[in-house]
Parts: sequence; structure tokens; C-alpha cells
Amino acid sequence: MAITGCSQCIKYMLFFLNFIFWLAGGVILGVALWLRHDTQTSNLLMLQLEGTQAPGTFYISVYVLIAIGAVMMFVGFLGCYGAIQESQCLLGTFFTCLAMLFACEVAAGIWGFINKDTISTELINFYDAAYMRAVDPVDTTSRQAASKVLEVFHEQLECCGKGDDNELFTTVKASLCPKIIPVDPLTSQSCHIKLRDLFSEKLHVIGLAALVIAVIMIFEMIFTMVLCCAIRNAPVY
Repeated sequence: MAITGCSQCIKYMLFFLNFIFWLAGGVILGVALWLRHDTQTSNLLMLQLEGTQAPGTFYISVYVLIAIGAVMMFVGFLGCYGAIQESQCLLGTFFTCLAMLFACEVAAGIWGFINKDTISTELINFYDAAYMRAVDPVDTTSRQAASKVLEVFHEQLECCGKGDDNELFTTVKASLCPKIIPVDPLTSQSCHIKLRDLFSEKLHVIGLAALVIAVIMIFEMIFTMVLCCAIRNAPVY
């Protein structure tokens, strides 16, 4: 143990923060896996309409989260070991990895903010395409397939229609929304609104987690630099 006093205190604070960072990586990984296998979302994104798969942009962000969680656990372990061993080499590697991870998180946050409505908009367009085929007065194979797609949407989201439904939809509403029960008239049954709320809620969870992690990373980088300087100036080294 070459460092003493305040530097030693910083060493253990850095170890503690890295342990929290490692745990946070595990939480991010767990949340990402939950988002990937969430029944409601999966049932919607696995739908197909005439060979066209439902838009899977949401899964891209989930896969990025899985990768970030795994990297965070590795980097957190590296930081813990480097701090307890007072190794400048390990701490330098840890700082580099942390800085790269922080830059990637900022870039992902900017991209996510710019494209925050893309996921719900793409799925709404997919819903509307099925909607137009399902209200076709002519009974065709395409209409039957579209009707099944709408039934899944209505069942998973507990909604019915777009909110401004025409007479054609009203005539087939009973068959497309068989499980819809009377609700509070002030509560919207529009599938457009339900889709936006669904992904907005999940993106808020992701954003909050990213913000907490970013704050921890900033403190870790500061403590790492201070600890490296203390180790370099210690008499033993």
C-alpha cells in the first residue's frame, strides 16, 4: 500500500464507485433482456403482414443496451481491480475504456433524442397499413391476414381503432375488437395513442438509467485521474 491519507480515501471511494458501476452494468443488462423478451412488445414486433415484418428499430436500441451492460460489467471489474492493486496501467486502461464508453453513451443519447418518435411512428404506420386492408369490403386473403394483425394489436394494447374511425371500420369493429369492454369515456381507446405511450414509457426508463450511469462515470474519471497522480507521486514508486 503505497498511498496514504486522502489518496487512500479516494482509492476506496473509486473502488466503491466501480463496484456500483459493475452492479449498474448488471442492472442495465437485466433491463435490456427484459425489454427484449417483454411479452407485450414481442407480440407486436413479431407480427407480419403479407410477408412484411413489423418494424424492429426498437430492438436495435435494446441490443445496444445489452452490449453496453456487458461492457460496463467488464470495465467495472477492471476499475475495481486496478484501484485495489494501485496499478497505473490498469487504471489508465480503465480510464480510456470509461472515456470511450462515455462518448458512446452521449452519442447514443443524442441519436435517441433526435429519433425518439421513430419507433412508435414506424409501428403506427404498420398498424395503419393493416387497418386499411382490414376494412376492405371485399373478403380476401389479404383482409383476413390484416384482421388477425389488428386483433393482436387490440388485444395487447387494449385499444380499438385509430380514434377517428370511419363507417367501414364500425361495421367490422365487433370482430376486430372482441375483448374490448366499456371503459371510462375520458380514457382514449386509440391504438395510435397507446403505441406512443408504450414506447415513450420504455424510452424514459432507458433515458433515466443512462443519466444515472453518466453521472457515476464522470466522478469515476475524476477519481481515476487523481488516484493515478497520487500513485505516481508516492515515494514507493
